[in-house]
Amino acid sequence: MAKKWISGAIKHPGVEKKAAAKAGESTHAFMESHKDAKGKAGDRARLGLELEGMHKKSAAKKMYPNHD
Repeated sequence: MAKKWISGAIKHPGVEKKAAAKAGESTHAFMESHKDAKGKAGDRARLGLELEGMHKKSAAKKMYPNHD
C-alpha cells in the first residue's frame, strides 16, 4: 500500500465540515448520520470516520507507548 494514500483520497478538503455546518451539526454527527448513504456523501462520511479512528489510535499510541 502506498505511504501517502490519504493525500490522494482527499480531493476536496473541508467539504465535509462545510456540509455539516450547513446542516447545523458537528462534523462527527454529520458523518455518523451519512455513513450508510450512497454516493459521495456516504463515501466521504466513511472515509472521514476511518481517518478519525486512525488519528485517535495514533494519539493514544503516542500518549501510552508501552500500553497494548
